[in-house]
Amino acid sequence: MQKKHVEDILRGVAGGALSPEAALARLALEPVKDTLNGLTLDTQRELRTNLGEVVFAPNKSDGALLGAVRGLADDGAPVLVSRVDARQGALLSEAFPSGRYWADARLFAVGDGARRLGPPWPSRGKALVMSAGAADMQVAAEAYGALRFWNVDCGFIPDVGVAGLHRMTPHVEAMRSASVIIAVAGMEGALPGVVAGLVPCPVLAVPTGVGYGVGEGGRAALNSMLCSCVPGIAVVNIDNGFGAAAFAAKLLRAGGRD
Repeated sequence: MQKKHVEDILRGVAGGALSPEAALARLALEPVKDTLNGLTLDTQRELRTNLGEVVFAPNKSDGALLGAVRGLADDGAPVLVSRVDARQGALLSEAFPSGRYWADARLFAVGDGARRLGPPWPSRGKALVMSAGAADMQVAAEAYGALRFWNVDCGFIPDVGVAGLHRMTPHVEAMRSASVIIAVAGMEGALPGVVAGLVPCPVLAVPTGVGYGVGEGGRAALNSMLCSCVPGIAVVNIDNGFGAAAFAAKLLRAGGRD
């Protein structure tokens, strides 16, 4: 049951079209939906958290993946699936022709949010995703795509890492007008500290597994971000663009700025 359904029920009671008893019967629907393939779908998560359940694709059988998406979609919810590989993208696209697969972000969506996935993207917004290099694109696109799916006003500035800081110059005004910035970087992970030193808003740092030997699959970038001397930075897990997007969406909604 989505937030809009609860609002419709409450309006019905307020307008006299629905009795309190009938409204209670509707609201008493089970908060979860059991399906085949070992799934227990959380159909009321949006009511509690402002963000609906998102399907994580890796390690799911085809039956479980399709069952999860279909179960949530049948409940009337727009559905987002993360970390979708090419084979799964083809499977989902065939099963849900109205959906959209954005391979660069490994995201698949059904419902209203699907049309907002992918380019072209603006270079400014209340939320702003920035990436250090083209090798970080997949993680940065995941963050941007998730925010757009949730209808957050979001911009995307790719490939402005510290190897050429002059590339950031045209975007400083957009950076300073954002309410939150997600900075995605691998290698030495320097981008979030640079950004945080230029803007008044909080910066969410996302380390990626991009880099050579001692980079240790993103651990060097993670440690660098955790050790930054610049205040106002929070760090999420390696390659967790989705987690940064969820944090940013909740932050904006808590402040009424999305």
